[in-house]
Formats: sequence, C-alpha cells, structure tokens
Amino acid sequence: MTKATDLAALRDEIIAKNITPELAKQAQNLVMGDGSLDAQIVFIGEAPGKNEDIQGLPFVGAAGKFLNEMLASVGLSRDDVYVTNIVKYRPPNNRDPLPDEKAAFWPYLARQINIIQPKIIITLGRHGMEYFLPDFKISDVHGQPKRVIFGDGKIVILPLFHPAAALYNGGLRQTLIDDFLKVPQVLEQIK
Repeated sequence: MTKATDLAALRDEIIAKNITPELAKQAQNLVMGDGSLDAQIVFIGEAPGKNEDIQGLPFVGAAGKFLNEMLASVGLSRDDVYVTNIVKYRPPNNRDPLPDEKAAFWPYLARQINIIQPKIIITLGRHGMEYFLPDFKISDVHGQPKRVIFGDGKIVILPLFHPAAALYNGGLRQTLIDDFLKVPQVLEQIK
C-alpha cells in the first residue's frame, strides 16, 4: 500500500459511510487535500469554501493565494507541503463548520495525518486548532509551537490565524506574516 492508495481508500470510506450527509448532499466535491504526500508540514484549515468546492482542492481562493505568498516568503511552495481542512465538505454559505461536523471528520483527519506522517502540523484558524489544543484560544497561542500527544507519539502544532481572517482584518495580516516567518526555524528545531 502506498500513501496515495491509503488516502484514496480513506476518501472512498468517507463517501461510502456518508459522513455529514447534509453537507455532502449540497456540496459539489469532497475536498480531501492537496500537496506532497511526503510533506514535513501539514496545514489544516476549517472547511472548503465556494472555490474549493468547485475545484475539489483546498485553499484555492483568495485565502489560498495569500497562503501561497506566505509559503514563497519562506522558500516553500504548495508542492512541498500538504494542505487540508478538518471538514471535507463546504458548509452552506461558507458558514463555520458545526461542532458535530468537525467531530464527524476528526477521525478521518487523524488518519490522514497518520498516513502522511508530517513533522509539524500548522493549524490555520481556531477550528483546525481546537482538536489539538483544546484548552487554548488562538489569540493567545498563535505563532507559538506546542508539542502534543498525537496517536502513538508526539507532534508539534503551530497555530496560526486563518489567512481569510487576515484578509478581512488588516491588523491580523502582519501578525500572520510574522508568525509564518517562524516556520523554517520551528521545522529546523524539530528535525
């Protein structure tokens, strides 16, 4: 079995088990993820938006363009990392994913991470962060790497604000850029 076949089987299982049927019914695509299956860094957002639902790929709208710019600022591209969301179907009208929707997808996200085996998980926004760092607020811990127990071992979580939040709130934009510039250093420290 390869990582690609394992991820394809995971995708098929989500569809076969009809995870979040209300979301699945109104979505165009199940958006699993995109990027290198051997990535050292996995980015986790909240849920696909309109463009992501249409293309079947995560972070392809304005927030995705901003993410790509930040990756380039640290010498990385989408081909170097893996990008996904906790919820794999677009919520109606781009609303926040509901707690039960996140809970339904959490076991699949955990398996997705176990298949890829990254060194670091970068959560984008509070929805991606809350399962790894449930007792923290993103406004308090953004840009601060945390080592947490995950699966059979430990993994480093780097919580960042969501790129979309930075696009809508100019004050967060520089904060997110500054936090993002820490990524190479954090990665170097855990090698």
